[in-house]
Amino acid sequence: MRAFSLDAGSSMQQHRTACQIRPQLLLPVSLLQQQRRCRHSSSSSSSSSSCGRRVSCRALESYMVDKLRAAEGTFKELQLRMADPEVANNSQEFQKVARAAAELEQTVNAYRQHQDAEQQLQEARVYLKGEAASDPDMAEFAREEIAELEGQISQLETQLKLLLLPKDPLDERDIMLEIRAGAGGDEAGIWAGDLLRMYQRYATNQGWKASMINYVEADAGGFKEVVLQVKGDSVYSKLKWEAGVHRVQRVPATEAAGRVHTSTATVAIMPEVDEVDVTLDMRDVEVKFARASGAGGQNINKVETAVDLVHKPTGIRIFCQEERTQAANRERAFAILRARLFEAELQKQQEELRAKRQSQVGTGDRSEKIKTYNYKDSRCSDHRLKVNYDLNKQLDGEIDDNILGMISLDQQEKLKELADSMMVSA
Repeated sequence: MRAFSLDAGSSMQQHRTACQIRPQLLLPVSLLQQQRRCRHSSSSSSSSSSCGRRVSCRALESYMVDKLRAAEGTFKELQLRMADPEVANNSQEFQKVARAAAELEQTVNAYRQHQDAEQQLQEARVYLKGEAASDPDMAEFAREEIAELEGQISQLETQLKLLLLPKDPLDERDIMLEIRAGAGGDEAGIWAGDLLRMYQRYATNQGWKASMINYVEADAGGFKEVVLQVKGDSVYSKLKWEAGVHRVQRVPATEAAGRVHTSTATVAIMPEVDEVDVTLDMRDVEVKFARASGAGGQNINKVETAVDLVHKPTGIRIFCQEERTQAANRERAFAILRARLFEAELQKQQEELRAKRQSQVGTGDRSEKIKTYNYKDSRCSDHRLKVNYDLNKQLDGEIDDNILGMISLDQQEKLKELADSMMVSA
């Protein structure tokens, strides 16, 4: 096939080569096909319905462009900061800036690929209407190029929508994974041990470090409860989808009659919290001074050395008169106040973690399940996705397909919420 040139001076074949590198998609092919079918049905539906969809697309596109331009600007600023000798010589600051840039890099690269593909598509359409109009071979080649670029742009648009979705701020954290035997007696403890081995194998496959922190062994084998600390790259972002009740249906080793038993174990995924950092706003503290009482020297009852603090947001009151000077009592009173606030914040975090765990595991009843592991049929059924997986692969720690399915489902739900909000705002 003959080569042809564009007005811009570059060849279409060069554009074609440049487009052969495809961005990694965040959604499965089935969802992309579904979205293309939606576009097709939108164009062929009634004019009123089609108009409504077009308004939504325009609003979403405008929203995306604003976000993407802001991300690109921030990315450029971060790159400049990384090149700054003052930042480069401060390892802690450099790592902080580098992490922030890495979080934006995929989004910015996809945005730039989208811009390049749009430019190439525009040039190909101009060529098809101009120079290629009189050459059937080159016109066919141009139409193939246009179709390929349109597909690439569609995929990039989907990827960009996903990259712009709000991220869970806990996704990068390490976790505590707690497994507890639920309904089913001795078999439930044995099942808890099987789940522990499954997650240990998965952690190894991911290159994570898994350490047992605490456990209580069951009499017949396995565990009544066990806590596993998992450290690595974005641990919570993946394992958070495993929280809930895991049900097993099998013939226990202790069952002489060969009957199938149903047992459960609960899995709780708790992100590790940061060290409590207490910030004390002086405007929230009412400070009063008083005369101290009791033994303590000639200043007692003559000079206002005692300090009376009231933290208005919490109502905590600290009265300190043990030191001989007002400055010393003031310093001591504020130290006690910070300790009280630290204790209150720590208790709040612990209560939030307990509430999170309870919301994940429920009561552990057989009817409350996210997955069922059926040994007779050698399958693992995820009731949220309504998808079956190979049982042996799941127990060997090959649960990535399951987790990616949950991530995809979550992304679809967020995209729908975003599209709905755009429709309302339009």
